[in-house]
Amino acid sequence: MYHKTKPYKVFTVFNYAFLILLSLLCIIPLIHILAVSFSGKAAANANLVGLFPVDFTFDAYAKTLDNENFIRSLGIAVQRTVLGTLLSMVIVTLAAYPLSRENRNFKRRNLYTWYFVFTMLFSGGLIPFYILIQKLNLLNTMWVLILPGAVSVWNMILLLNFFRNVPKELEEAAFIDGAGYFRTLISVFLPVSMPAIATLSLFSMVGHWNAWFDGLIFLTDHEKYPLATFLQTIIVQQDFSKVSVRPEDLENISQRTIKAAQIFIGMAPILIVYPLLQRFFVKGIVLGAVKE
Repeated sequence: MYHKTKPYKVFTVFNYAFLILLSLLCIIPLIHILAVSFSGKAAANANLVGLFPVDFTFDAYAKTLDNENFIRSLGIAVQRTVLGTLLSMVIVTLAAYPLSRENRNFKRRNLYTWYFVFTMLFSGGLIPFYILIQKLNLLNTMWVLILPGAVSVWNMILLLNFFRNVPKELEEAAFIDGAGYFRTLISVFLPVSMPAIATLSLFSMVGHWNAWFDGLIFLTDHEKYPLATFLQTIIVQQDFSKVSVRPEDLENISQRTIKAAQIFIGMAPILIVYPLLQRFFVKGIVLGAVKE
């Protein structure tokens, strides 16, 4: 029988208390934003809203969903996230599989691996990068939001280490049955690597969905802003003339409720996706991060 010592019990209580406090620090701001988005103009402007709506109303959401600029930016964000995640995962998978092989199967594997790592540690800087984007005629296009970040070296390293954990007997059995490397990747490695694939896809989705800086510097047409750049423009820069609601719409609705509604709608897709991939998340990270 295993007996828990008193110090262990104290540590467990402290640990649970700390985790609960940390969870509340993450959840309470979301609840507050949701409450503000459903509150009336007077209560929101007077900072009377806590964790529950005051003068409950759907006006902020009605105006937000009626705003064509917001809907357009939301559609661009969805398009960017879907295309960016698919392209990134295809490239990362095709790079991670050969780099996970042993040196006798892929000569100079370490050289290629360090080449990728070098690009993760060093860059030419923002100005040379902007000039490169300009010379490639990518400015003010959807691809400027997707192609520069298509190769995530960190995700590639995680997936590479996950592939190394796949039993070699599975690969050898596929080769005996006549499968080549590409067939082995599709039929053997990808099915058993779904936890890692789902986890890295989630990382990529969150990265694309929350990215705002690239849209701000590479897009000159505000009608092509993704949602994160849209929200940064109206919330941080306070620029309502281009991408937010009309001034006359704010006569009966508070700016705070409009912003809160837009922020919460922007968070909703990721909040929905996380629980769906939760069962893959922990397993994918643990197995992908352990090995050599």
